[in-house]
Amino acid sequence: MKNRIWILTIAILTITLSVSMAQGTKINWIEIDKAFDVNSKTPRKIFIDVYTDWCGWCKKMDENTFSNPVIASYLTTKFHAVKFNAEGTKDIAYKGKVYKNKGQGQRNPHEFAIALLQGRLSYPSIVFMDEDNNLITYLAGYLTPEQLEPILAYIESDAYKTQKWEDFRAKFVSKLNTAANP
Repeated sequence: MKNRIWILTIAILTITLSVSMAQGTKINWIEIDKAFDVNSKTPRKIFIDVYTDWCGWCKKMDENTFSNPVIASYLTTKFHAVKFNAEGTKDIAYKGKVYKNKGQGQRNPHEFAIALLQGRLSYPSIVFMDEDNNLITYLAGYLTPEQLEPILAYIESDAYKTQKWEDFRAKFVSKLNTAANP
């Protein structure tokens, strides 16, 4: 009987610890205008998840990629993480211009989404900006944690300025496996 109580206690503690760790790695998503404001006081690169409400792959990326503790930790500690609805209606002031959603067409893209993605609207997309809020690059399509992790490291470390992606990727050591198997 004491063994069963001991095993039950350990199981409950393990579940509680797992839930606490998962909750501790949530991404603190902010709005784009707040990211620009915060970036002037605490400079970091900006990571923008460009999504739409109807996009199934966007939801899958939320569930599978952004919920990964390693990815969540990286985005929370190394970037200002932004969720930007490409069909949102809020005006965005950026570099002296106000971008709007003019509500034209069936799926009304925001002018800022068009500018960020250089007219190539595809969801999900991710956008990287530097500490001065300048566009570094954007990538279209669903990314797994294994695909996104080296990209985050490449951009955050400024390796993109001096090193080819292929060379960086060949030497990159993932934290995903070590986090899952400590």
